[in-house]
Amino acid sequence: MIRISDIRVPAGAGEEHVRNKVAHLLRIEASDMLKFRVLKKARDARKKDILDVYTVAVSVDGEEGIVKKCGKSNVSIMIVIGFGPAGIFASLVLAREGYRPVVYERGRCIEDRACDVQKFFETGVLDHDSNVQFGEGGAGAFSDGKLSTGIKDKEGRKEFILDTLIKHGADEQIKTDSHPHIGTDRLREIIPSIRREIEELGGEIHFGCALDDIIVSDGRVEGIVVSGKQGGIISCDNVFLCLGHSARDTFKMLFDAGFDMEAKPFAVGVRAEHRRELIDSALHQECASYRLTYHALDGRGVYSFCMCPGGYVVNASSEKGRLTVNGMSYSARDGENSNAAIVCTVSPEDYKEYGDDALAGVRFQREIEKKAFEECDGTIPYQRYEDFRENRTSEALGVVKPCCKGSYGLGNIRNILPAFICDDIIEAMPSFGKKIAGYDGDDTLFAGVEARTSSPVRILRNDDMQAENVKGVYPVGEGAGYAGGIMSAAIDGMKAAEKNIMRYKEL
Repeated sequence: MIRISDIRVPAGAGEEHVRNKVAHLLRIEASDMLKFRVLKKARDARKKDILDVYTVAVSVDGEEGIVKKCGKSNVSIMIVIGFGPAGIFASLVLAREGYRPVVYERGRCIEDRACDVQKFFETGVLDHDSNVQFGEGGAGAFSDGKLSTGIKDKEGRKEFILDTLIKHGADEQIKTDSHPHIGTDRLREIIPSIRREIEELGGEIHFGCALDDIIVSDGRVEGIVVSGKQGGIISCDNVFLCLGHSARDTFKMLFDAGFDMEAKPFAVGVRAEHRRELIDSALHQECASYRLTYHALDGRGVYSFCMCPGGYVVNASSEKGRLTVNGMSYSARDGENSNAAIVCTVSPEDYKEYGDDALAGVRFQREIEKKAFEECDGTIPYQRYEDFRENRTSEALGVVKPCCKGSYGLGNIRNILPAFICDDIIEAMPSFGKKIAGYDGDDTLFAGVEARTSSPVRILRNDDMQAENVKGVYPVGEGAGYAGGIMSAAIDGMKAAEKNIMRYKEL
């Protein structure tokens, strides 16, 4: 939907006059308008010629091109940056309300992205913009597709999301399972289907387009600069920043642009890998899932995260010379091993040597990932738990063999992680072994490192979900520091879209 402000017509001229003036401004025929709505009307009687001043919203085919061709500062469109869970569901809510959002995603569509990721697993050749972290569906598209969340939801947004996923191909049991999941393979079918619905409702989605800059004047967004064939300078007064937790270059751009941001706590650790039959036997169920927590003596928490029954450890790198891992599973969850992140909480105080600004956590992550890359010459570092405990490089594997996507080597993860994280994980493992027999066995495999459990930054926002010091910008989802998974990010995206829609209805 195109928003046009400051349309001045003679007092009492009426909406038809406004409609024709808008058509002339946009260089279209009035009959081309699919929708026309007055958002605001005011009277300017300061001069001899009394005027009515309108703000209107118009829907028309090819909105992005029309706005570019028009080139007027008072003509703008609604922009969504990023097409992960937050961006997908923000766009869907906007589109179903007739707002026809324009989406820019730095990565590729999921069909092409899957080929890029597979090439990386097989060859180690990394595409900076199309990988496990970046592209349609976000990082969650190459994870387990978990839909659990602990956030409260009185408004029924969870049900909306589940119903949408079912409509586009997910199994109905996701509404009744205690630990609902979809699986990476199914997400590759479901996400494009949601994309097509948004497009059929008039939304536009452009892949291979990264956000390079935000144009701000007097504390309000006026436009964005986007790279790629469909990019350029785009006039807009509403931008939904649906960033992923790995959008480090975008964090830097926003920081340099003066956005109010802060470093935040997150967690760092390893992937623990066991034979699936051990986990299933200990928990007396097939494809068993678990959640483990431990409070260490130094006050930090150690816990399991993103547990993948019958899954794979994934090389989830997005920067050359740095390595991080994640977990994923297919819908059948029938792999030989089960894995989960075992991570330790870290706060800005723990990484203060990397600075006292909002980007200190990013520097901390990058240093750890650099060491992880170097430990086994760019392949995933693996280590038996006994060797990790004893601080020695693994020379051979035991009964557990890696189930991973990407090449691996044997190393010493103690060379990578800070000592306090290693010590807390070692302290926690016997407790986990009491809850799941054999969990702390000598042949348990650790894969390093899990460094991107959540965003290391938070872009500050106010109660209406706009950036604290830049009106018209909505920082939402995981990358902005307000979510921690597929469901919570999707809900946050929905909330932001609803806030924006309500704001226009109140004008």
